[in-house]
Amino acid sequence: MSNQATFIKAVNVISKTHREIGTLGEAIAVEYLKRHGFSVVEQNVSRKTGEIDIVARNGEVLHFVEVKTILTEEFPKEGDIGDAYDPSLNLHETKIRKVARTGEWYTLEKGWEGEWQVDGCLVWIRRSDGMAKVRYLPQIA
Repeated sequence: MSNQATFIKAVNVISKTHREIGTLGEAIAVEYLKRHGFSVVEQNVSRKTGEIDIVARNGEVLHFVEVKTILTEEFPKEGDIGDAYDPSLNLHETKIRKVARTGEWYTLEKGWEGEWQVDGCLVWIRRSDGMAKVRYLPQIA
C-alpha cells in the first residue's frame, strides 16, 4: 500500500468539538484501513504507557496506528504542506515513542509473537463539505 492520499466522505463538521473531530478522524482512518485490506482488532487501547488509536492486522503483521486529524478550509496540494495544513506536526517523537512502548505492552499481554510496527495516519477534513483526505504513513517508528 502506498502512502498516497485517499479521499473519503465524512459528515457535517461545522458544529463538532475538537474531541469529536478527533473521533471522526479515527473513524475515517478505520474506513481507510479496511478499504486497504486491514482488519481492525481494537480501538483506543489505553495502558499506563499511553494510548493506541487503532490496532489493526494486515496479513501476519500487527499495526499500531496513531491518527492525527485537523479541520481545514482546503486540502493541501501535493508537495505544498505547510504548518497550517500539516497534522504530522502533532506526530512527534515523544508521541511515537509512547505508542511503541504501549505496543510492546499490548503484544506481551496478548501473547503476540509475530511482527508488529507503528504507523501514522494523517486525516484532513474539509470544513465546507466534510470530505476527508487520508495519508497513511507506514513504519514511523
